[in-house]
Amino acid sequence: MKPMQWLLSIAMIALLAACGSGPVRRVSEPAARIQQLTVQPNGSWSVELRLENFSSVPMRFDAVDIAVAVADQAAGTLRAQPGVTIGPESADVITLALQPSAGAKLAVADALSGGKSLAYALTGKVDATPDERSQRSFEIKRISALSPAPGLPGVLR
Repeated sequence: MKPMQWLLSIAMIALLAACGSGPVRRVSEPAARIQQLTVQPNGSWSVELRLENFSSVPMRFDAVDIAVAVADQAAGTLRAQPGVTIGPESADVITLALQPSAGAKLAVADALSGGKSLAYALTGKVDATPDERSQRSFEIKRISALSPAPGLPGVLR
């Protein structure tokens, strides 16, 4: 075998070996945020929590345990076992009920009546299972803000 043919054969084998590994399977920290908060007639809240999967593989979100604070007032804790599978680099929304603290109720009422934004913070954890792997617990920390939704009384987005 000539040296040139030998080098070409080695290069082809290396190229085929590189192709055989398939796509990269990356597991990234998921995120959570409030997509919408609706004040119910009885004073409780309906919270639409957006779960975001930044991984290159599907993840099943098994449990959520997240403390909510609005305007530096502890509001309560969102706890659920959604059992929802979210595809790679996608998101989904789960709706949870929350009976907020009195201070949090006042902060939301003030924001809604004044038409101003409301700062919120989420801290806690999400248990999720990446595709074909074992369950992991991911820390959630988010600080953001909600604003009154025009034309929708009692709704912050």
